[in-house]
Amino acid sequence: MSTSKHTPGSVPEGPVDPAGHSVREEQVRAVLPGAGEVAQRASRTLWGDAWMRLRKNKLAIIGLIWITFIVTVTVSADLWVPQNFAEPTSTEFDNLEAPSAAHPFGTDRIGRDVFSRVVYGARVSLAVGILAVSISLVIGLAMGSLSGYYGGLLDSVVMRTADIFFAFPYTLFAIALLAVLGPSYRNVFIAIGILGWPSIARVLRSSILTVKENEYVDAARAMGASDLRIMMRHIMPNAIAPIIVYGTMSIGGAIITEAALSYLGMGVQPPTPSWGGMLSEAKALMVPAPWLTIWPGFAILTTVLSFVLMGDGLRDALDVKMKD
Repeated sequence: MSTSKHTPGSVPEGPVDPAGHSVREEQVRAVLPGAGEVAQRASRTLWGDAWMRLRKNKLAIIGLIWITFIVTVTVSADLWVPQNFAEPTSTEFDNLEAPSAAHPFGTDRIGRDVFSRVVYGARVSLAVGILAVSISLVIGLAMGSLSGYYGGLLDSVVMRTADIFFAFPYTLFAIALLAVLGPSYRNVFIAIGILGWPSIARVLRSSILTVKENEYVDAARAMGASDLRIMMRHIMPNAIAPIIVYGTMSIGGAIITEAALSYLGMGVQPPTPSWGGMLSEAKALMVPAPWLTIWPGFAILTTVLSFVLMGDGLRDALDVKMKD
């Protein structure tokens, strides 16, 4: 009758427990308590790992929840706001009526329901923020990629052009551009989008200058890969994380800029509701009718803060140096 011998440090094979794990697995886990967690973390993708870190950031999750709530309310506004409250341009109610069950946010000086105007104003602000940042991203990604990858004269031309844009005060430059284009809903996000690309180009250029020196980029170039393939397959996926963060925060900045331009009369024109326009109309009624400034101001504050918190959380989540 033979007896099994085990070398020092070996783990004998054994039966399977009711959970389906072998005795060998249980013994390994007993010796290395963190082995399962390490294996699970290693199996996650980069984005999956970033999502796990983002979920631990409570402020970022609060911002995400509020953004989701605002988007849901805005998209579905046509289904419930006119039926339960009023059209945002309707003037059928009493002037300067205080908040009540019929009008939760009160009415303005010409009898329009403030709640419906705040809800539809969110549609304008979010649309301007997203469209303006999209324009900035398209221009900034193109300019930053060319500048960072090729360098030389092209880099100098792009960066000096960006310096010219930085030389002018942002809001003043937007007002000047709108004075040429004309104040309108469309021209607002065009102006903000055109003026926002230099920052994105600089951020992307900085990332590309770091990434393009890695060995896998040299290997792809040695294998005969085209510049476009190297940029799209090897450089851009590893340089895009800062742009995602900056783009998220820029939406909040674009909303603030739109509100400022509308407040000055250079943005979205009446009777289209916008948060900045509502504040402009209410500036002379802050004492007798404070609700006219409280609610659009609160909407601007919470929405912009949510995008900033979300962008800050994404920055921490996408930072590989913070990987636990």
